[in-house]
Amino acid sequence: MAELTQAAEVVYSPRSVQVWRALLNWLAFFFQIFSRFLRALGHHPLLSSSSSPPPAHDFKPLSAVELPEIEYPGTLEIAAGEDSGADVSPAAATNGCLEKLTYAAYETSSLPVSLRNQATEAGLKWFELECVSSDKECEGKPKINYVTVFERPGLREFLKQVSTFADLVLFTAGLEGYARPLVDIVDVENLFSHRLYRPSTISTEYREHVKDLTCLSKDLCRTVIVDNNPFSFLLQPLNGIPCVPFSVGQPHDYQLLNVLLPLLKNLSLQKDVRPVLYEKFHMVEWFQKQGIPASSWTL
Repeated sequence: MAELTQAAEVVYSPRSVQVWRALLNWLAFFFQIFSRFLRALGHHPLLSSSSSPPPAHDFKPLSAVELPEIEYPGTLEIAAGEDSGADVSPAAATNGCLEKLTYAAYETSSLPVSLRNQATEAGLKWFELECVSSDKECEGKPKINYVTVFERPGLREFLKQVSTFADLVLFTAGLEGYARPLVDIVDVENLFSHRLYRPSTISTEYREHVKDLTCLSKDLCRTVIVDNNPFSFLLQPLNGIPCVPFSVGQPHDYQLLNVLLPLLKNLSLQKDVRPVLYEKFHMVEWFQKQGIPASSWTL
């Protein structure tokens, strides 16, 4: 009996309790480290157990935002810009992009009749346009392209509302001969304060036709670019909004009024838009994953 009592005193002595507590704390610490390792392993593209391929773009997509009506403290500069194989691209955001952001253009001769009818039945606005191509005909004259343009749903209302709290700048990698007549029709109220075409873009070792926002302002805390091609704003990743492109096959697209407009209103309330855009899209990390180092940025 005496031996049992003595053993109990040893097990439950204050020093023994401290040893057990220290051991439990170490076990909990190693468990947290092990859990973090497992989570990192599960997200690694090469070590993940998922057989599905990684997404092409891992930046966060735009999501709808509801905001109360507020009086805005200052003017936001928005550049709408786009990059396209058809030599068109405007800008939108406190600086941004046009084709695929605000409209979809197709060569009239190759546009299926069924697709045009589908868009018309869905209520999409469209028009036909003659555009001067950079190509030359056999006689040396500029080639004329005939295109059919479908406006993104809510385009004109979007431009009108954004112009009440922001300066709109068209920044496109397209040639002026193609882009200007198109924008003349879309922007009948001359809401764009400036129009910048391909000569205003620059070439870098990573991409051509890059839109350097410092040509608009040296202080970029209130400047945003909306573009369907993120590489267009690789020099200023903290100022960019990667937008979802538009095509005539998406007649019920409401990105402009339901997604972009609330986001731009929210940005117009900020003294510096860059922290908000970084938290939402993490474009800095996205560009680093594409092999574009921070040394190439102009922040």
